[in-house]
Amino acid sequence: MEADHLCIGGGPAGIFAALHIAGSGKRCIILEHNTQLGRKLRITGKGRCNLTNYCDKDTLFASIPRNSKFLYSAFSRCMPQDVMAFFENLGIPLKIERGNRVFPASDRAEDVVQALQNAVKNAGIPVVHGEATQLLLQNNCCYGAVTADGREFHAETTLIATGGISYPKTGSTGIGYQLAQQAGHTIVPLVPSLIPMVTEESWCGHAMGLSLRNVILRLYRGKKCIFEEMGEMLFTHFGVSGPLVLRASACIPSGSPQDYHLEIDLKPGLTSERLDKRIQRDISENINRDLGNLLHALLPAKLILPILQICHISPGIKAHSVTRQQRQKLVETIKSVPLHIRAFRPIDEAIITRGGVSVKEVDAKTMASKCCKGLYFAGEILDTDGFTGGFNLQIAFATAYSAALAIANYPLLH
Repeated sequence: MEADHLCIGGGPAGIFAALHIAGSGKRCIILEHNTQLGRKLRITGKGRCNLTNYCDKDTLFASIPRNSKFLYSAFSRCMPQDVMAFFENLGIPLKIERGNRVFPASDRAEDVVQALQNAVKNAGIPVVHGEATQLLLQNNCCYGAVTADGREFHAETTLIATGGISYPKTGSTGIGYQLAQQAGHTIVPLVPSLIPMVTEESWCGHAMGLSLRNVILRLYRGKKCIFEEMGEMLFTHFGVSGPLVLRASACIPSGSPQDYHLEIDLKPGLTSERLDKRIQRDISENINRDLGNLLHALLPAKLILPILQICHISPGIKAHSVTRQQRQKLVETIKSVPLHIRAFRPIDEAIITRGGVSVKEVDAKTMASKCCKGLYFAGEILDTDGFTGGFNLQIAFATAYSAALAIANYPLLH
């Protein structure tokens, strides 16, 4: 089968690029091994599809912890406002929520997928189902791909937009990395990003299901704080998860997560002095109550015993027996509950794959391979990733758009 352009991968980056390439008048084929397009897109944003983040350029770059400079040109061509206009033109009303996160007004990722599928159909782009396992290469030039069942697809240009290896149930097999290596590309080691954390503290399991809101989470390497943010987090049977934890995980460079620890400020609205006065007042008004019972007015029930254990204070101690030293330790712990990271959860539970095709081997303006003529990359397969909040889809759309512009202007030989 022949076309001007072959797009390997029918996720957000692949579809976005294909639509813009087809809009330039070139014949385009999408090769997707799933039975449907946009399978992973259906589960983003907990099924609501956080399409992008309505922010300025400074905020956008600050939300990309690795290789943000590589994305400068792509973001200059395709900002969040451009992505929003694209989907609104497809008939998807949008809304902006807390943190400038952009969602479809219907709160349905399925509506986004259906709109993209309809756009692909209306553009006359054939969608062929099969997994590309080999690039067609000659003289450092890519002219298509071969599927596992032996079908050959010939094209002047080929875009690899196969995503990462997280959420393998959605079809993220990692085949794109193998294809890139065939063309001579270096793959930066793959590790999870935006991933829950396993803690040394077993008490987290007893607090399983507890969701904390409006707390501050800090991430430390030694005594240096490298992440601090207010928001929500969740205790699980293995440790911690939730938006704050996922964002903090993106700040841990490749290496051992055991070198880092977390601290939770359960009462960020109170200074240590005001919190101490609050506890003193509660004690003075309930001098004969057990401290463990008295703290129910201040803390979630599932955290009272763990915090007292950290402080080495018996929950049965009477309020009037609490010493000044014990009270100060209690204040200190409430303002900085320590959690030691033992490991990340498995990479197949990560929202995003960190690592991938080295950006040193990709042209930042065009997303073209520097190793192989006619080959391009877009989306998660590249070694760049962002925080939660719509930033990773913005990367996918922006890199796809840059690739599409370059491919649309690629000189055809026939």
